[in-house]
Amino acid sequence: FSCEWAAAHFRFRPPHSELAYALEAGKGGTRAILVAVQAHVITYLLFTRETECTHLERLCRVGLREQGQALATALAETLWAAGGGGRAVVCLVTAPVTMMPRGGYRANSFTERIRLFEFSEKAAAQGFISDHINCFNGEGSHGVILFLYSLLFSRTLER
Repeated sequence: FSCEWAAAHFRFRPPHSELAYALEAGKGGTRAILVAVQAHVITYLLFTRETECTHLERLCRVGLREQGQALATALAETLWAAGGGGRAVVCLVTAPVTMMPRGGYRANSFTERIRLFEFSEKAAAQGFISDHINCFNGEGSHGVILFLYSLLFSRTLER
């Protein structure tokens, strides 16, 4: 992955601002993933989240906690759809491991540390993502790469 991909994570605009619902997207390849997740974030904030605000106010009055919940919901919805509605796989980074790369494989000290968590219920996947949301939106978390791996494993390589 390029430096741009390695630095990419899910970052919202400042809470309680006019664009508090919007994910920040840099230029390049990560933008497509961020835009797809953004669609689910807006859907959640407008139509799913319980609030007394009108539709437009729902987007402008988003706090930090609501941003995290919207992101967790959006990621879980996308992974669940990728898994065909029967499973979702969430990839997280674990502690460093020491292993020797096999022939034709170049170690990058990131892929070797990925651990898979498989869920057969969407609510369980969403709860897990919510509990580990900093793995996707934290600075230096490689959040977009983790989500891309999660999509691939949820969809399965055969499909």
